[in-house]
Amino acid sequence: MVQAARSGKQNIAEGYLQKSFEGKLKLISVSRASLEELLNDYCDFLRQKNLKLWDKNSSLSQRVRSLAYQDNKSYQTYEKYLLNPESAANAMICFINQTNKLLDQKIRWLEEDFVKQGGFRENLFRKRREYLAKRR
Repeated sequence: MVQAARSGKQNIAEGYLQKSFEGKLKLISVSRASLEELLNDYCDFLRQKNLKLWDKNSSLSQRVRSLAYQDNKSYQTYEKYLLNPESAANAMICFINQTNKLLDQKIRWLEEDFVKQGGFRENLFRKRREYLAKRR
């Protein structure tokens, strides 16, 4: 679980530092896969401990998801959902699902941008050809 969580976070950060669409897309996709693995781990945890998985439309799930939109968040914002294993795992499931939805959207945008604009190497090659054409 720890490795999946670290990989999810780190690949998002590294993906945004990439210059190429391909690099960004690859790392963001790896992050998405890591977070999906982490999501499954939390679901397994609940099942193995005979704890309840909240329905995504339950009032608890909706309250946890709404925390992301509050200003000035701190540990206290989330604390009451982290006090016992069942609510902590369910809160993490909510957070991971929110993150995955955003990553899915980002991946779609990157794919669209790649189709419209081409990749890093492709654009460098085009600039090189333009440069050589001007020199002739």
